[in-house]
Amino acid sequence: MAIALATVLSFLKFSIWPEGGSVTAGSMVPLFWYSLRRGPKMGVAAGIAYGIVQLVLEPFIFHPAQVLLDYPLAFGALGLSGLFRKRQAVGVSVGIAGRFLAHFASGVIFFAIYAPQVYLGLNIGANAYVYSALYNGSYLIPELIISLTLVLVLAKRNLISLYK
Repeated sequence: MAIALATVLSFLKFSIWPEGGSVTAGSMVPLFWYSLRRGPKMGVAAGIAYGIVQLVLEPFIFHPAQVLLDYPLAFGALGLSGLFRKRQAVGVSVGIAGRFLAHFASGVIFFAIYAPQVYLGLNIGANAYVYSALYNGSYLIPELIISLTLVLVLAKRNLISLYK
């Protein structure tokens, strides 16, 4: 159910980036909710499954290794939030940081050719590391804010705890 709800929410987009990535209506929240309730093992498994669903529905394929980084590994990292069941804000932050790292590595390795001299008004000199950090951060930071807000509302209403 968490994967299905996350998939539906992933289609409610506020903005879409040209080489993948978007700001959604809290599409990662069902995965965080599941991970925080069931723990990291189940959360990572759900994240990997969700990543495969995203690959099938909205593929952006450049290289086979890039597919692994941008889909199962990136979304599987969201399940790391389950390591912090009592500290939901930390868990959400760790999960999104893990996703960021996977996308960042993919950006540096496979999308460096897209790095412009100037990005978002900043002179980055076609630096692949800066470009990847700015590009992926530009949609994952808003996603972090949305996810933190919604997960903390769920936690405040005692909807995260498995056993009340």
